[in-house]
Amino acid sequence: MAESVLASTMIAPKTFEVREYPMPDLPKNAGLLRVEATGVCGSDVHQQTRMRGTAHILGHEITGRIAALGSEHQARKAGFKEGDRVALEEYMPCGACDFCRTDDYRFCQQTDPGGSAKFPMFYGTTPTDIAPALWGGYSHYLYLHPNCVMHRVPDHLSPPLAALFLPMSNGVEWMYRYGDLQLGDSVVVQGPGQQGLAAAVTAREAGAERIIVTGLSHDAHRLALAQKLVGADVIDVEKESFREKVMDLTGGKGVNVVVNVTGGGKDTVADAVAVASKARCTIVLAAAGNQTLDVSALGRAKVVLKRANGHSYYAVEQAIRLIGSGKYALNDLCTHTYGLKDVGLAIRTVAGDGVPGGIHVSVLPWT
Repeated sequence: MAESVLASTMIAPKTFEVREYPMPDLPKNAGLLRVEATGVCGSDVHQQTRMRGTAHILGHEITGRIAALGSEHQARKAGFKEGDRVALEEYMPCGACDFCRTDDYRFCQQTDPGGSAKFPMFYGTTPTDIAPALWGGYSHYLYLHPNCVMHRVPDHLSPPLAALFLPMSNGVEWMYRYGDLQLGDSVVVQGPGQQGLAAAVTAREAGAERIIVTGLSHDAHRLALAQKLVGADVIDVEKESFREKVMDLTGGKGVNVVVNVTGGGKDTVADAVAVASKARCTIVLAAAGNQTLDVSALGRAKVVLKRANGHSYYAVEQAIRLIGSGKYALNDLCTHTYGLKDVGLAIRTVAGDGVPGGIHVSVLPWT
């Protein structure tokens, strides 16, 4: 094993340089991951403007192989061993609070980047000031915290495809678990990015009868991919009336689940309410932006609005199973890969102001 580690380090807002870090000495309850690929999340577009400490290593959609694992690391108790290929959740929970004793460990205060902790334990956010510095996936190696959450990854998946596990798990969580999707439902996905497309795939897998995906005119390639992946009906909301088209496609009945991953807009939540089935509709606000809703618009329909937060252990397990099944052309989502020296470009590509056509972008640190 090398004596030092290279990592793309954010040293100022939107400013990255490849830095060298010492290979850490590992206590018995820690480990080390050799990173294969780290997906670029839409949240990295915002994180690259927020300095935490003097520097930090971004990247939290992390896959790789366990390079070292201390004899007391909790992963050993779950049967993990050195050499295993794994996906790593971003959360490093305390393991003792009320949330950690349930499936909601993602709400543990220790893991909350927006919470009261000065430096939360969250991969891609914890600064390099906190030893041993290797807290982000845009790096050759990553420190495995004693309470990190890992999942097994099949060997047959390419690194970029394996790194799709977190967007796909959000799709599972938001469409299926938050959305309470039932067999034969009609659904709308507002926003055809990587997580919106993952939600559409989840809807098809879970038995939705009609899947409608909406976007803007510059999303034409993404809307076409939604058609290819799951046979979705698509709506360019800049050219067609969202409300009229959805009601027409559903025979005037409306939809049972809406997942909003638009990231903004002024009326997307009101639009979702307008097409909700009066019998039952769950509107999942995963990334709706700052919008105001006139609650009188809910009328007599049985509408539930839920603010979605992250993913569960179950959702990640199902996402990896779904990716590994090969049932869907998910390689088509994996559009770009970059090395450590081009992390800034990778993030800009996800943001839409880098290389055109980006959907799911990965950093392969050894290339």
